Amino acid sequence: MLMPKRVKHRKQFRGSMAHKITRGNTITYGDFGIVALEPCWINSNQIEAARVAMTRFIKRGGQVWIKIFPDKPITLKPLGTRMGSGKGAVDRWVAVVKPGRVMFEIGGVAEADAREALRLATHKLPCKCKIVSKADLEGGVSK
Repeated sequence: MLMPKRVKHRKQFRGSMAHKITRGNTITYGDFGIVALEPCWINSNQIEAARVAMTRFIKRGGQVWIKIFPDKPITLKPLGTRMGSGKGAVDRWVAVVKPGRVMFEIGGVAEADAREALRLATHKLPCKCKIVSKADLEGGVSK
């Protein structure tokens, strides 16, 4: 499971996912990619499930790049605990994804295979996504 080796602060605030991004919205390594259309938190388990779905479909042909990393700790208090007495323990790690972010890239396979592998991966993710090619994102994501 993906998580940082060490962090400066053990717990974080929830933060805001209000705006579209200006960086990380182009395909840099592969030929096709998955772009987020709405803001969400993506769990480290969901990132791994999408990676496994893509690599199984392309059968070790081509290459897959993961361009998001879960570096935000999410805390939970135990079930049946009363309110108060501080913040809960770290439960999981998530990647904060805003609209327009390229999350996964794939290259080295035919277009039909790449689109099908990315389609399988989008079903593992908790937000609406779009499959795009490098030519589609010349000036960044417009929507």
